[in-house]
Amino acid sequence: MPTLGTQNISTSYPQLLKTFGTGGLDGTLQVVTDGDNTSSALSVSTSGVASTGTFQVVGTSLLTGAVTFGTSFTASTGTATIGAAVIGATTFTTGFTSSTGTNTLGTATIGTASIGTATIGATVFTTGFTSSTGTNTLGTIASTTISNTGLATVGTLEIGASGPNITKVSYGTAAFTLSTVAAHNGAGTTNGTVALTGTVLGDMVIGSLDSLGSATGSTGLIIGFHTIGSDVVRFSITNPTGTAGTVPAGTLQMAALRFTV
Repeated sequence: MPTLGTQNISTSYPQLLKTFGTGGLDGTLQVVTDGDNTSSALSVSTSGVASTGTFQVVGTSLLTGAVTFGTSFTASTGTATIGAAVIGATTFTTGFTSSTGTNTLGTATIGTASIGTATIGATVFTTGFTSSTGTNTLGTIASTTISNTGLATVGTLEIGASGPNITKVSYGTAAFTLSTVAAHNGAGTTNGTVALTGTVLGDMVIGSLDSLGSATGSTGLIIGFHTIGSDVVRFSITNPTGTAGTVPAGTLQMAALRFTV
């Protein structure tokens, strides 16, 4: 130690570092002091090192074991890349990037998040879930109240606790021209076919004719609808009375419903 070589022991020993104990290093952390017994923030042992103050690393740090962050992990600059992270409450100042692996977060409070692809298990949105753009595909939704002011696209809609399930709804309109339905006899029906895109055999079809039952039309006519093939619906207007009925021109409105149980 050349810096101490020209100094007296009585004046130089405060410059020396030693452990607090008298028996040398062992498995218990011991505070490092100077010769005057002034404690430092550093403690050492044969199995570990601890610091009660600020621990600063200027170069690259390689942490090969398990790392525990007591309260928070802060990335002041650059990109923090983490393989697999289990995080309780953590604040990322600038960014958090996971290149590989799985990141499990206990509780996260996020102002704005931009996510490419996310696989989410059970998620609770306290106040709301808003999607500004794109498409959101949700597997199962359990909710007592769903309020939607925009457009909702549903694959299968289950009504009640055990169904039935609506898998398809087709809707369309068609023009209807003036027609006279004879009094009840073998020819007491007028019918025709119209296009209804999306319907197939077996769908339940309901509909209406906006001129049927009007002030100028007959009030005793019955109208029915049924699918006769893909995208084709037949309508039938029957007159069960003894007087011929006139149906003014109007618009047919049809909806085909498909159910599963």
